[in-house]
Amino acid sequence: MRVGLGYDVHRLVEDRKLILGGVEIPHEKGLLGHSDADVLVHAIMDALVGAAALGDIGKHFPDTDPQYKGISSIALLAHVGKLLEEHGYTVGNIDATIIAQRPKMAPYREQMRENVAKTLGISIDRVNIKATTEEGLGFTGTGEGISSQAITLLLSK
Repeated sequence: MRVGLGYDVHRLVEDRKLILGGVEIPHEKGLLGHSDADVLVHAIMDALVGAAALGDIGKHFPDTDPQYKGISSIALLAHVGKLLEEHGYTVGNIDATIIAQRPKMAPYREQMRENVAKTLGISIDRVNIKATTEEGLGFTGTGEGISSQAITLLLSK
């Protein structure tokens, strides 16, 4: 068994879609980044590659590489799933938290869970996604950005 921890944060800006867990969420701002800036999926990927001792997502998908400009983070997650398979790991579980003052995440969490589970080829009961605010404190609380944390357990095949 191996455990990995992931974290990501992106600034909220105008004229960008808000994508979290592969779900487009209606909001006046979206996350700024080289890819679709899906902080939830980025944190999950970092937890997964970290648990497998495969570095971090910057190593696998550098933001200086034009092939990743605007790419769906769900597509990148599929690549991470293949890396895990090649190295003899399967996902035991994923527990992730989105930290955002708004919008409310409850209506979208089940679809996010489904997207992550389907992409990694695991059952949905191995994926948990939560959301919280920071009570108006810090950059997430003031609406300047959104962050996410994830922890995962990998099992050897």
